[in-house]
Amino acid sequence: MKRIGQYSAFADAAIFEAVRTPWVDLGGALSQVSPIDLGIKVGREVLARAGIDPLAVDSVLAGSMAQASFDAYLLPRHIGLYSGVAQSVPALGVQRICATGFELLRQAAEQLRDEAQLVLCVASESMSRNPIAAYTHRDGFRLGGAVQFKDFLWEALYDPAPGLDMIATADNLARRHGLSREAVDRYARDSHQRALQAQRDGAWVDEIVTVDNQVFELEGYRPRGISLARRADAVTEDSHPRSTTLAALARLRAVHPDGVQTAGNSCAVVDGAAAALVGRASACTRPALARLLASAVVGVAPEFMGIGPVPAIRLLLQRSGLSLDDIGRFEINEAQAAQVLAVVQELELDSDRLNVQGGSLGLGHPLAATGVRLVMTLARQLRAHNLRYGIAAACVGGGQGMALLIENPAYRA
Repeated sequence: MKRIGQYSAFADAAIFEAVRTPWVDLGGALSQVSPIDLGIKVGREVLARAGIDPLAVDSVLAGSMAQASFDAYLLPRHIGLYSGVAQSVPALGVQRICATGFELLRQAAEQLRDEAQLVLCVASESMSRNPIAAYTHRDGFRLGGAVQFKDFLWEALYDPAPGLDMIATADNLARRHGLSREAVDRYARDSHQRALQAQRDGAWVDEIVTVDNQVFELEGYRPRGISLARRADAVTEDSHPRSTTLAALARLRAVHPDGVQTAGNSCAVVDGAAAALVGRASACTRPALARLLASAVVGVAPEFMGIGPVPAIRLLLQRSGLSLDDIGRFEINEAQAAQVLAVVQELELDSDRLNVQGGSLGLGHPLAATGVRLVMTLARQLRAHNLRYGIAAACVGGGQGMALLIENPAYRA
């Protein structure tokens, strides 16, 4: 029998606490900060907020996509060390593109089955510091030869297997599912409005930590630190949420002439970091943020990569014995509006349970960090509304989908 995807169930895993920096637009106040230092910031903050001694951490898992600093190879190790974790504790880099945040949590829960008691998970992304790179000039530049430098951030959006960029894969879904430009723009408008209203209501206050100029000391080693750009003293909230209208969105040119996706109905490009502490639910001394129940990850056709959440969510529900009706909230990453609408159509999801505080269209999508944000936002919604189960999911460039099932430990029937 052919196996479809990978499913993991976790009997005793919980997210003790989770925090994030504000998501800040490309070229904004976080644009000159190394993702390592953003990761150290949230690593320290999540430990402090949980009231846990860093020396209690048994493992460090960290993820970041682009090599956005010259010491990028050391990102997991330096995040652990400068967060105060014991020198003897190992660190591992994790990468599943847009689902990296989910993968960090999955691997943390897997480690709890062995000797680990507490795992620090950190995801950090500097889109602003994506390099202009050359891969073919190690031997120098030949006289009269072509010099090829490319924008890593732009080129990373292109999948050479189908010969399509990520926007084109969403346009493929729009054609396959009969989604009009007006419908896609309407979803984008609503998502922007939800995000702006959630910000006004203080919906993310509990998960966001202020980022300011500071130095991180580590005894016996050189200090690191954060120096904000644009003469900023501190960053306290997400910078991208803004008001928009259908008329304003309709005026934007489609990326591809025959497509529906534009800059206004695609995710914003931002910088940011998020962290979570994952430990054994049975050992948690105070109410956990959420229980991690299961994960599912699947592969799909690269040219329709945005549909990935559909089979991932179906596998998650099938193997966990739950139905769509059992799920109180869904957080599905908004890579592109057409992509989310295709997922909604396939699963027949109702909008009052999906991305009710907006999503990456209004907030932005710092690749590795988004999955952790989706889960912490989802967990806090479940607690606020006394809902039991929630699912966070995302599509993944190259053709994958991943989903996590969480439970509200404070749920009362």
